[in-house]
Parts: sequence; structure tokens; C-alpha cells
Amino acid sequence: MPTLPKPIAKVGDRVTFLSRSLPAGSPIAQASLARDLDEASDEATASGSSSDTETSSLRPTTSGPGAAVDHSFTGSYRRPSFAAAGNRATIVPHPHREHERLFRQEREEVIEQERSLLRDNNIIPPKHPQEDQQHHNIISKHLTIPSIIPGGDRKVLRDEEAAGQPLDGARALPSESTPLLGDPSLPYGGQDDPVNIKARWEEAVSAGKIQTTWQREAKVLVQYSAPLMVTFMLQYSLTVASIFAVGHIGTVELGAVSLASMTANITGFAIYQGLATSLDTLCAQAYGSGRKKLVGLQMQRMIYFLWAITIPIGIVWLLADKILKCIVPEPEVAALAGLYLKVLLLGAPGFAAFEAAKRFVQAQGLFSASLYVLCFCAPFNAFMNWLFVWKFRWGFVGAPIAVAITDNLLPLGLFIYVRFFSQKGMSCWNGFTRKAFHNWIPMIKLALPGLLMVEAEVLAFELLTFASSYFGVRALAAQSVLVTITSIAFQIPFPLSIANAAKTSAKVAGCGSIITGLFNLTILFSLRNVIPRLFTDNEDVTQLASAVLPVCAAFQLIDALATICNGILRGLGRQEVGGYVQVFCYYAVAMPISMGTAFGLGWGLWGLWSGVAVALGLVFGIEGIFLVRTSWENSVEEARRRNEGA
Repeated sequence: MPTLPKPIAKVGDRVTFLSRSLPAGSPIAQASLARDLDEASDEATASGSSSDTETSSLRPTTSGPGAAVDHSFTGSYRRPSFAAAGNRATIVPHPHREHERLFRQEREEVIEQERSLLRDNNIIPPKHPQEDQQHHNIISKHLTIPSIIPGGDRKVLRDEEAAGQPLDGARALPSESTPLLGDPSLPYGGQDDPVNIKARWEEAVSAGKIQTTWQREAKVLVQYSAPLMVTFMLQYSLTVASIFAVGHIGTVELGAVSLASMTANITGFAIYQGLATSLDTLCAQAYGSGRKKLVGLQMQRMIYFLWAITIPIGIVWLLADKILKCIVPEPEVAALAGLYLKVLLLGAPGFAAFEAAKRFVQAQGLFSASLYVLCFCAPFNAFMNWLFVWKFRWGFVGAPIAVAITDNLLPLGLFIYVRFFSQKGMSCWNGFTRKAFHNWIPMIKLALPGLLMVEAEVLAFELLTFASSYFGVRALAAQSVLVTITSIAFQIPFPLSIANAAKTSAKVAGCGSIITGLFNLTILFSLRNVIPRLFTDNEDVTQLASAVLPVCAAFQLIDALATICNGILRGLGRQEVGGYVQVFCYYAVAMPISMGTAFGLGWGLWGLWSGVAVALGLVFGIEGIFLVRTSWENSVEEARRRNEGA
């Protein structure tokens, strides 16, 4: 099957970034955006600052030029953790009038990507021609007809060059060793000026000459995956730091922090993350419509909505000690977990604001913003855990205090980055406005599917922690260690799964997932007696965790492959397939097997994790069969129709 060209997103009349996310548009988001545009049009008309024609020209449509694209991660595969996955750099189409508003850095990135693709497809010469080619071209240069005809074409070219006119490919000097005409002594044969690159690019796209390669896809995956791996690891370290700090106090404390983290995830953080997925659509479509200020408006709405949701969440957390005592057989563990949640509530508004703010910067392509913030906050969180728990001798309560402070620092860090270190970040900020308290219904409609899917995945895994508490404090503590280790391992292959759409990209990502899966398997199995000792000094807990860890190591390869399958489904716009498969595998397969083997057969923690291993194998098998039977040509053609401009 031939290599397929990447779907292309346009800015005005020219192509900018290669889009790697291909889901269909969202009518709910478009209706929400249209309502916001109507309100903006009414206000602008009243002030005499714009016309109806201008506003209507920016109104989103379901197809055609300027169509916005739904980048929602609803149904995406997530291992329950505090690391919320964000979509990879995806630039949605802009109207032509927005082209003049591109920042200098964006224009340079556009030219660089087009130049690189033209070079890879042999449409312009390489940046650094080989010496033998240069020598050959120097000889051929002096044998061309213009060089021996006085006053001929060479004089015309020299006159044009002296006048400052760019020499395009059609006017350049001939060469026998490259498909391009140009001076071999210059980078790219002297063909790399923006005017020529634009002309060459448009000709190549029209002729269907732009093809991707394994080398390019591997480079792109590394370029995007490496920062995301660091970002996810740093964000998950906010939880790991508490487990490290508290785990060495005692077994009860280790079990309590695990139970508290699980409860906070199910009843709070997963809710925030699931609801915030609607901004992946709303912010992307607002940015794609050319009305950047609406991106800030959507973020404000989500922040206020999440803060309103914090009220019932806070009630549950304040009563958590009483609720958990009715569920968990260990009253001391339940009491400490309740204390952890009461303190953690102080950081809930900050965490909610951070989840919304992440989508705000991601819609603008600022995917390093969260990384920079976490590079400061994550080490500071670890330091505060040590300071409060051990140095100040606050004990168990010091851990949630550190996490609460960090959660409030995260949105503050993003604000500082956008305000003072980002050239374009403030272009999407509309200032505080009362409009943020209106038009919530479309946002809620988009948020609920994401909430249900994220909660379904989180609950399926965290039920295992509840179940482990019935085997005693020792088993609960060991389960805490195992969940943390496997969640850390999951942060390595997950970034590879983000937006793999075309066939070559999928193959490269698949090879990468095999490598990372084998790496995780080797590390977890070979260090099974070492890693658990990093979390606790209790010999019984470390022995139990070490005994079960080979089971967790065994499914690392399947886990990585299942993750890539889900990423490809997202890229093809078939998230619902992954969602249905996961719900079926987790609840119809994993839960019965886990509970049956753990309690019915008396396998304990081995039984709990055996169900997870079987479910992940089924996820990979079912989704793999679906992808094999998928028509890549049709998928890319549908994406091209969605993303191409006029």
C-alpha cells in the first residue's frame, strides 16, 4: 500500500502545519461559538467598531474553508493518575484574514517545515550538498548554454539578482545532479528564500508530491514525545512525592495516602479532567474561527464551572473520614485518608484552574508552557514534602499541605508564563467579563461524555485499591506501591500515542511502543526487589510488592501497544471505538476476573492484577483488529476534506 500524504491545514491560501489529529467537527461547539459571535457582533455593532459582514465571515461552519476541528480527547486511554493528557500540537484552520496576524516565530516555523518537506521529497536540494556533487555541479555550471552565450539568460539572471528579485526554480541555473536548479555552493541550492519556498510548496501540494518518511515521523515523535514524557512524569510526581515522603513513616500512613489519593482521583481530579476535555473542542474551534478572544472566554467559563463543581466535591471530602469508615475495614487508615482530603481541598480550586488553563495555552500551540511550570513546581513540591513531613516534623499532614500549595502554584505559574514570557499568549485573553457566566449549556453537553469516559476508566482501576484494603493494611500498602510504579511506567509510552494519524506515523509509533514496552518490562522485572524499597522500609510490604511486580511487568508490552492503538483511533477520529472497547474490557472482563481470582480463588493481589492484564490484552487485540480492517486511504481523504481550505 503506498505511503499516504499527511492531511494539511491552511492559513489563508498557504499550508502551515501538518495536522495530525483528524476528528470530526462538533456541532455543539459550533453552535456555542456562533452564539458567542452573535453577542460579540451585537456589541461591536452598537459601538460601531465592526460590521455584520466581518462577524459572519468568521462564523464557524461544519465543512469547507476555515472549518474548525474537534480535538476532544473524549474516550482516550488514560491510566488513572494525576497526569492529564493534553492533545499534541494541532493547528486548526484560520480564515485568510488571520494570516496577517501570525507572529514572526509562527511564520518562521511555517517556512522551516515547508522547506524541510520540500527537501525530503527531493523538490529542492539538500541543505548541505555532498562535496562530489558540488564538484560535479561546478563543472556542469560552466557547460550550460547561458554560460557560453554572451548577453544571454545568465545576464538576465544577474540583472534580476542585482535588482534584489528572488530567483525562483524556473529561472535558476541548470544542474545535472539535483531535481532543482540553483547554486550548489549555497544551502538548499540557494532555493530557500520564503517567496520561492511558498511557490514550490503550493506546486508540490497541488501535484500530490509531498510524502512522509520513517525518518521524519520518528523525528516528529521524538520531538513531541520527549517533552510530553517529562511533563506527564513531573505532574504525576506531585502524587509520588507524597507517597515517598509518607511511606517511610509507616505502613498505615502509606495505605492511607494511597486510599486518599484514590478517593481524590475518583471524586475530584478525574471530574475536573473529564469536564475540562470540552475545552479541547471549544478553545480549538474558537481559535480556529479567528476570534482569539473567545478562547479566553471559554477558559473563564470552565474555571467558574469547575469551581461551582468544587462545592459538592468539597462536601464529600470533608465527610470522607466518615464515608471511608463505612467502606474500608481499617478505621485508622480511613481516618488518616479523611484528614488528607480535608487539607487537599484547599488546593482543589487551583487544580481546577490549572486544568482549564492548560487547554487555554494548548489551543494556541503553547505546549511547553505546562512543562516549564512543572519544571519548577514539581521539584518544589518534593522539597516541601521533605520539609513539612520530616524537617518540620509535621508528619502525615505535611504531605497534603505540600500538594495543596503546589496545586495553587500551578495556575499562577501558567499566568506568569503567558503574561511575561509568551509573545502570543495574551492575544487570546479577553479580560474578565460577565459573559463567562452565560452560555454554559453547550459546554456542559460537551463535558459530560468526557467526564463519563474518564470516570469509567479511573473507577475501574481504583476499585482494585478498595478491594485490596480487605486483605489488610499490608496488602493495601503493597497495592499503593504497585499502582504508583505501573502509573509511572505508563507515562513513558503514553506520549507516543498522542495523535498518530497516517500509516507511516502509526508504524513508527508502533515500533516506539514496542521499544518502550520492552524497556518497562525489563526494568520492572530486573529491579523487582529494589524498586518497592524506595517507597517503604517495611519488609513485609516490600516482599509482597516484589512478588506481585512480575505480573505488572508482564503486561507492560501489551499496555504500550494498547496505548498506541488508542492514539491511532484518536488520530482517525474514532475515539468512541476505544471508549466502548475499554468499558467492555474493564467492567465485563477485568472486574469479574480480578474479583473472582482475588477472593474466590484466594490469589490476593495476584488475582486483582491478573484481570487487568487480561483486559489490556483484549483492548489491544480488539482495537488492533479494527485498525487492520480500517481503510487508511478513506480516513486520510476524509481528513483532507475537513482540513483543506479553499
